[in-house]
Amino acid sequence: MSYSPGTGTAPTPNPTPGRKAQIRLGVRQGIRRGIHGFLWIARILVPVSLAVALLDWTGWLYALDPVFSPVMALINLPPQAALPIISALFSSFYAAVAMMVVIPFTHAQFVLVVIFISIAHMVVVEGLIQHKAGINGVAITAVRLFAAAVAVYIASQFLPGTEIPVVMPDSLGERPPLTGALLAWTMSSLRLMLKILVIIVSVMIVLETLRVLGLTDRIAAIFRPFMVVLGLSPNVATMWVTGAFFGIIYGSAVIVEESVSGRFTRDELTRLHISLAMSHSMVEDPALFLALGIGLQWTVVPRLLAAALAVQFYRLFHAASTRFRPRPQEQAL
Repeated sequence: MSYSPGTGTAPTPNPTPGRKAQIRLGVRQGIRRGIHGFLWIARILVPVSLAVALLDWTGWLYALDPVFSPVMALINLPPQAALPIISALFSSFYAAVAMMVVIPFTHAQFVLVVIFISIAHMVVVEGLIQHKAGINGVAITAVRLFAAAVAVYIASQFLPGTEIPVVMPDSLGERPPLTGALLAWTMSSLRLMLKILVIIVSVMIVLETLRVLGLTDRIAAIFRPFMVVLGLSPNVATMWVTGAFFGIIYGSAVIVEESVSGRFTRDELTRLHISLAMSHSMVEDPALFLALGIGLQWTVVPRLLAAALAVQFYRLFHAASTRFRPRPQEQAL
């Protein structure tokens, strides 16, 4: 505590040595865990993104267009909407957005595509992360695709005429040289890796510092009432906040390590991952689309509703399967 006599200045408390040591410990642990999480996600993201980039360059990725086009008709989207959706599913969220800006969609069509890719994007990478965290990657990917389709179909009932085809620009059919495509992939991957490293390490430093200071539970308690609304256990508030604010990729270090820590039941984790599959990255993605003229009522509300409903459907299914499951004495007979 410092004080200058005669100045009238009130004593200014200084952090105690114990608190300073706790903060340094939190920073060190956060850096270590952040780098560990970054290296793990890089081992998944780099080869997957390279494979998708090569498929994109060859044009084979868009060979899936005839498969997706009939599905587009079922959810009242034009066949051309399959291209940005395929790109979002297998490539990257931003690649899909860049394509959407070029294709002359109507505002209503743009809104529907935004809803779909907000719920279901980068399903390979994010599915692998969630699989690592303890939930079946194939199952959670199927849930995301189904939820995205249902959300788009419901929203289309309020936006008539969305199924009308659009004219594709000739520039989308152009294919750059392989060296150019690989250079573009390398630069975009380096930027993405740097961004992931900075965010993961920063998030882990903050969370580890809060943990050693004993503040994690207090902050998580603020969001616990909201967990009840979403059908989640209050115990998973920290993981949900991390995924909802930073996304599955950027929050992977926290989500994976907490999921395998043994502190949560399988039911708590299953409900969490179902919710996060649809309601992650609720800051960056809506902000991007808000800049493109798409309001939060289309980028936030449908995702939260889909997450809450999906969790409730799971709980009903789980309760029904438990109720009708043969008891041990019945199995013995």
